[in-house]
Amino acid sequence: MPKKMKRRTFLKSTFGTFLTVLGLGSGGYFYANRIEPSLLEINKLEIKHSLIPTSFNGVKIVQFSDTHLGFHYNANQLMKLVEKINQLEPDLIFFTGDLLDEPNKYDEINKVAPILQQLKANIGKYCIYGNHDHGGYGSEIYRNLMELSNFTVLLNESLLIKQKDGSFISLIGIDDRMLGKPNLDQAMKLVPEESFKLLLSHAPDVADEAATYRIHWQLSGHSHGGQVKIPFVGALVIPPFAQNYPEGLYSIGENNPLLLYVNRGIGTTRLPFRFMAKPELTVFTLISAESD
Repeated sequence: MPKKMKRRTFLKSTFGTFLTVLGLGSGGYFYANRIEPSLLEINKLEIKHSLIPTSFNGVKIVQFSDTHLGFHYNANQLMKLVEKINQLEPDLIFFTGDLLDEPNKYDEINKVAPILQQLKANIGKYCIYGNHDHGGYGSEIYRNLMELSNFTVLLNESLLIKQKDGSFISLIGIDDRMLGKPNLDQAMKLVPEESFKLLLSHAPDVADEAATYRIHWQLSGHSHGGQVKIPFVGALVIPPFAQNYPEGLYSIGENNPLLLYVNRGIGTTRLPFRFMAKPELTVFTLISAESD
């Protein structure tokens, strides 16, 4: 199991390296602090599988993650993000954790639910816990906020997302790997064996275990894509449980592989910088392989 890096060690190593590489010029510092964190990138992918019913062809999912409200990301910025997501006209919205940076210290908390309530998805809105959602005595704060915002919170459980004709896919959500108690056995208990299975896990590296459960896709966040990446060096610090799969699309396993997508998230944490790791929304379109 990766060792948990202490906050002081994280700050010292990351900030020192960052300033060494970029801080020599004020332009680099300004770009990473003010410019790149606002350069929202929208990535589009297809989720294609023979077990996806044809009635789900064209269903659009928007994934967002890691807003870290309260740490250099505020309610006004969240409102703009909600507007951008609604412009994409999603059928489903998945939030993959870390809503508030320190839940019990956020002073605009009364603004959050009214903003998230404005997110529109005609099939539904679903979310899971991240490590920051548990930190700062935040577990109940997070659940209450998300349920008030008309999200369904998945905590080591599954549900069927159904169409009017009765066809369905299975959505599974597990607890955070760092500060929660993820339990895939419990989450998979009621999942129909011959259904398309999509897992939400804040921690990407859970994918190695998830692949043994014949799960087809996993959507994660947590890593921030490294948040600060240095040319020819890579990410300065990648958090525990995102070290194997820090960013983008991965195929895990040989026969019937699990496909994992790791979203870079929206906000920042620990340090108010993004460099070569732009914030991201991901748009997935479901496609049945039978439509070929």
